[in-house]
Formats: sequence, C-alpha cells, structure tokens
Amino acid sequence: MNTQSHHTLGTLRNKDAMELANVKVAILLCTYNGAEFLDEQLQSIIRQTHKNWVIYASDDGSDDDTLGLLTSAQQSLGESRLVIFNGPRQGFAKNFLSLIKNESITADYFAFSDQDDIWFEDKLERSITQLHFASGTPAFYCSRTRLISADKRVLGFSPLFSAPPHFCNALVQSIAGANTMLINTQARALLALTPEDAVIVAHDWLTYLLITGCGGKVIYDPLPTLDYRQHSGNLIGANAGFNDKLVRISKMWSGRFSEWSNQNLLVLESFQQKLTQNSQLTLDRFKTARKSSFFQRIRLMKKAGVYRQTAQGNVSLFAAVCLNCI
Repeated sequence: MNTQSHHTLGTLRNKDAMELANVKVAILLCTYNGAEFLDEQLQSIIRQTHKNWVIYASDDGSDDDTLGLLTSAQQSLGESRLVIFNGPRQGFAKNFLSLIKNESITADYFAFSDQDDIWFEDKLERSITQLHFASGTPAFYCSRTRLISADKRVLGFSPLFSAPPHFCNALVQSIAGANTMLINTQARALLALTPEDAVIVAHDWLTYLLITGCGGKVIYDPLPTLDYRQHSGNLIGANAGFNDKLVRISKMWSGRFSEWSNQNLLVLESFQQKLTQNSQLTLDRFKTARKSSFFQRIRLMKKAGVYRQTAQGNVSLFAAVCLNCI
C-alpha cells in the first residue's frame, strides 16, 4: 500500500466526491503466461478505494494457468465485473489496442493494467480526481512507479521527470508506463482510430504522441501509484538503473531507436488531419531533419524544439542527432 497515499477525494465538495465515486472505470488487463503474479494484481484491483470498475481481460494465448486464474476470479467477482476476451496474438501493444477498439467496452475512464504489478489502494481514486479537471478534451493521467523485485523487495523508483509533457518531448521519449495511465473517453476515441495494420512500438508511447499531438492534456504525477515488478519475464523494464541507460544508448547507436521513430511517424501520418497546427509544424521539421545533412539536421532539430526529460537525456539526444541515429 502507498504510505504516501492522500485521499484527494476528501478535499472535494461532497457533491463532487459523490459524482467521482460513481464514475465507471474499465480496467483493460492484458495477459500472457502471467500466472505467477496475476493473482496479486487482481487482489490489488479488488482492494481499490474506488469501487465502480469492471476488468476486461484479454488473454493472448497463455499456455500456463493464466486463464484458469481469470476464470476463477470471474466466478468469484461475477461475469459483470470481469469479462474475458481472446487476444489477437500479435504482441502486447496490439493486445491492448484490441481492447481500446472493442466497442462493447464502455466506461467514463479506461485504465491500462499489466498482469504483474501491484496497484496502490488509491490508484484509481487519485487518477480519477486529477483527470476529472481535464474534461472536454483528450487527456490522460500517468505517474511514477515504485520498483520492486520478484519477491517484492523495494528497489527504488522510476525516473522523476520535471520538464513539461509536450509533443516535442513525445517525439523522442515516452514519459510514463501505460500501467500507470488512466485515459478519458475522448482519448480512448482517438486511440481507437489507430489503423489496424499499424506497427505499434508501445501503447504508452502511442498514447503520449497522439494526445499531445492532437492538443490534449497530460497530467504527470510525481508520486507513484503502483509497485512495478522487475523480473526476467518483463517485456519492458523501468529504465531506471545504469545498466538500463547503457541499453538505451546501445539501442540508439544500433539504429533501433531510429526504426522506432520510423514506426511512430507512420502512425502519426494517419492522424495528420487531427494534429494541431503547431504539432504539424514540429512534425514536419522533425521528419525533414532526419533526412538532412549534418548542419541542416542540427538546425531543424533545434527549430523543431524536441527535448528529453533530463539534462543527461538531452546530451544523448544531441549526440544521436549529430550521428543521425534518431
């Protein structure tokens, strides 16, 4: 449980608190061979202080006891509180996107859930309270995470970011893990427009790109909302330690980051009519810079205004621009 938890609903007027307590949250849970840790995640959802939620679980072809655990939980909670789907079996990002696009899932807010985290009891409550003030536009809430080992020893925290969330940042960096995100209906509708044949690098990065690029709002919470388990089965780690930084640098030099940019840009092309004028200008400069000669590339990247969240990250970014690895 989050020892720093502060029940922000208590600071609202009673009418507002009652209204927020009644909003429905669709928890989009994607699973694949997650039997080892899944029950702890499900129990942490059940303990949420915000009670109006439904879990929509999409299993991507597990061959362990994951489906058995989901079925057992469904029998306990009831079919109206835990709905199970068969995933597309095309990777974790496409699995999450299949839930986003599923028109049978309706709610006021949508929370992404991994299978091996442990949510703090006020995760949904705190997320809803802050996202509530961003009504009328595509928006999402996200936060830091507390890192734990497979046996739940606290290892530290994900990086603390202080630069403003912005499309100029989203082009070169994802600000937070999808496991911390809560999105509103407008953001869900935007994400649902992602082409079926799109190659998705990561659904959290896609969310950050689309919401900021289309003039939406991002709320970043420096306080963690969950325990993010680090283990050998993680598809994506926390990128918090020195070794993680070395891995990121090696991916940049190897051309992996450039390929990710290519894939993100292809997705953004299908949203050109929805991008703000400033986002389109930034995107055009970024795309042209990537194909330009050395000095022209540096000049256009500077005009595009792209940046990472830390000073060290910006040094790496400048080096990548110089070497045309972005």
